[in-house]
This record gives sequence, C-alpha cells and structure tokens, in this order.
Amino acid sequence: QVQLVESGGGLVQPGGSLRLSCAVSGFSLDYATIGWFRQAPGKEREGVSGIKSRDDSTYYADSVKGRFTISRNNAKTTVYLQMDSLKPEDTAVYYCARGPLGTSTTNWGKPLLYGTWGQGTQVTVSS
Repeated sequence: QVQLVESGGGLVQPGGSLRLSCAVSGFSLDYATIGWFRQAPGKEREGVSGIKSRDDSTYYADSVKGRFTISRNNAKTTVYLQMDSLKPEDTAVYYCARGPLGTSTTNWGKPLLYGTWGQGTQVTVSS
C-alpha cells in the first residue's frame, strides 16, 4: 500500500526555520513526482514545491523561491522541505502527495493530479 507521512511542523517566529519530512512507503520515488502543498483555513490548496527523484528535478512556487528547499535522502525513503525565512503568510497545514512521474513543469502544482496524500502537518508562523 502507498503511504506518505508528514512530520516536522510546529510553531516558529517570523524569520525562523522548520524542516518538514515526508516518509514514503509502498512505492519508489524514482517513479513518481512528490509535491508539497499547503492549505490555510478558507483557502484553496496550493502547490509549494515538487521533486522528481528520477533526475532530481525540482519546482517551487514563486512565493517560496529562495526560502524553501526540497530534497530527498539517498535511500529514497524521505522527501524533505527545508523552510527558511518563514513569514506569517506561510501558516498552513502542509501536505506531501504522490503524482505521476510524467507530471509536467506546467502542472506540477495542481492538486488534482496527485492521487495519494499524507495526513498533513501544521506550520504556524507567529510572534
């Protein structure tokens, strides 16, 4: 069975950092796109970052470029999202999800293309 489990969320002050983890099982990262998404109350779920471990291609939303970094471990069992220079606007529940390997650069951030999701982890940026 395909599973994704997020961890690492918490409360952090503006300008601080958090590192989220997405532990995967039941499939190979080499044959998938892994996306990080976030959703704040009353707002649409939006793509934050994505990675294709097959060639380590990465993608970022404009709002997080230069602040967030996506990566995976060498065993290809975990995808990370390093979040630096956090802003209150980053407050949301963060989810990781699995999508097709062939997900294009145009479509990587579309939630409907991802079929399996983790349970989410809360990130709160506040002073």
